Amino acid sequence: MPAPEPTPDQDLALLADAAAAAGPLALSFWRNAPRAWDKAGDQGPVSEADLAVDALLKTTLRAARPGYGWLSEETPDDPVRLGHDRVFIIDPIDGTRAFLAGEDGFALSLAVAQAGRVTAALVHLPARGATYAATQHGPATRNGNPIAASPRQDLTGADVLANRASLAPELWPGGVPDLKRSFRTSLAWRLCRAAEGRHDAMLTFRDTWEWDIAAGCLIAERAGCRVTDRTGAPIRFNAPQPRAAGVIAAPPALHGALLTHLHPPAAR
Repeated sequence: MPAPEPTPDQDLALLADAAAAAGPLALSFWRNAPRAWDKAGDQGPVSEADLAVDALLKTTLRAARPGYGWLSEETPDDPVRLGHDRVFIIDPIDGTRAFLAGEDGFALSLAVAQAGRVTAALVHLPARGATYAATQHGPATRNGNPIAASPRQDLTGADVLANRASLAPELWPGGVPDLKRSFRTSLAWRLCRAAEGRHDAMLTFRDTWEWDIAAGCLIAERAGCRVTDRTGAPIRFNAPQPRAAGVIAAPPALHGALLTHLHPPAAR
């Protein structure tokens, strides 16, 4: 008989082991002047640390799950992944600019997706000693302890993680909400901070690569956030073009208020 498919809990344990090995590798380059250069197409910086962590994760994870596909920021995309039932979605270092600046807000973002949905997710910040995790039916956790999204319902004064461009008046036909804006470089960490209620919500309206958000989206969802793209539609993963139309993650009432300001009935 064929061996049973791994469960999401087993996949999460594998992701945790891989991150525990890759975190020290990332730290060996951090604040140690790693070689870095800009990617083509204005896609931002990459460093030798990104590539080294990617190689370690790819070797470790694919050896353990040879039947899974692979989608990573630092590996050339291979459409063969679309024929796999399950796929790893990996960002070896999310927040490379922060990493290169010697800041501690960078993360390793690891996820498994099946049939378009993330089933196991882990975001590890090695310089901060923080690991966020979730499975599709389990709680969201930080360092093993359950976390929960903000209970906030009132949009006015809400603390929202977003870049300045996201609050441009032309993006808000219903009027720019009266928000407190905060920012972190890593999208994965932004989603996790919304998941643990450190901020009331996070949003980005830019088209966003799956590897930046796959793990964080599940963690935020399991912590009690509603997570959609900028139009309010669910985000499907392992797409042929692996980009989402932005992300909004917030407690349900707050999420609804954000969508109302973004897409008021009169503007539809």
